[in-house]
Amino acid sequence: MFWLSHHHEEEYNRTYLLGGVRVCARCLGTYPVLLAVMVGLFKLRAPLVWRWDVPVVLGLTLPALVDWAVGRFRPASGSNAVRTFTGVLLGAALGRALFIHVQKPLPAVLVWQAALVAVVALPVFLATFRGPRNG
Repeated sequence: MFWLSHHHEEEYNRTYLLGGVRVCARCLGTYPVLLAVMVGLFKLRAPLVWRWDVPVVLGLTLPALVDWAVGRFRPASGSNAVRTFTGVLLGAALGRALFIHVQKPLPAVLVWQAALVAVVALPVFLATFRGPRNG
């Protein structure tokens, strides 16, 4: 069931065991909130442009990125409660950005969000790359 947990066995401390299935702690916060925010924004017929879209979306994305980066450098650190909470914030950010994107492809807020992720994730990933796994 890799689609429910993209973590390998040595990272099971980053998952919850639900009904015998491993579920990523951050994703458990991200995806339900993302869906709820998108549905809510569509139901409310929210505007496609809010003055604070970019800073709010970037601000809500950053905690998950920081927590993920710290976890890459210190794999035993952190807690699932924090991962789930940062996932909730990320889900809200993604929900807003994707709400706009499905109606007006590649809005500035989504481009800025992708740029933030790339600027943080690429150097962290390169610095912590562990090579191919055996098995």
